[in-house]
Amino acid sequence: MGEAEESLRQVLAEVTVTGDAEAEALANHVLAAVLHTQGRPAEAIPFVWRAFELYGDELSRTRALGDLGTMLLMVGDAGGAERAFNELLHRAATEDVRSNALIELMNCASYRRDRVGFERWREQCETRRASMPPNILVDFMLKAGIGRARFGQFNRAEALLVKALEAAESAGLHEFVFRVERVKNGLRECERELATAAEVLETPSLESDAVREVSTSLARLE
Repeated sequence: MGEAEESLRQVLAEVTVTGDAEAEALANHVLAAVLHTQGRPAEAIPFVWRAFELYGDELSRTRALGDLGTMLLMVGDAGGAERAFNELLHRAATEDVRSNALIELMNCASYRRDRVGFERWREQCETRRASMPPNILVDFMLKAGIGRARFGQFNRAEALLVKALEAAESAGLHEFVFRVERVKNGLRECERELATAAEVLETPSLESDAVREVSTSLARLE
């Protein structure tokens, strides 16, 4: 167990007994982020869900939902991820949050090889494209490109990735430049290599009682 993780678990244990819901929510969320960063999303999921339950303000709850959806997709629970992002879309208080939710729903659809769903969400994203800030626009083009590749449309995927790379470089979004280049360089490889480069784990779901419980709880929100 890492030093940061051990410290956070101690903090969480301490704040849990105080009855301070906001402090407990934050401790859960930060611990989830650390576990996620360590490549342990299945372990992080119950903590970020608990943070969502405890937060008192809507902004923090939407952030937790977005993180939860990302983690659920990483462990292969596309249905749970879609429920999280649909709930995020329902709760979206800003245009940026709404755009992010639509992009992630598009990504979930391509992950499941749902071409109709992918096109439906992509078209909704396209209507918002002119108002997207650079980071969201690059994310949209990247995930739309990944989606095209998943459907075997490699020429269209490459065109989107070239545009995403140009936009990222122009805006000085260095992390996105690295991510887009990594996907683009593996584009002509098999789809499995593309998915790995995109940091999407299209492997059998990392089943656990905790993940299943969170996914079930999300379904009750609908």
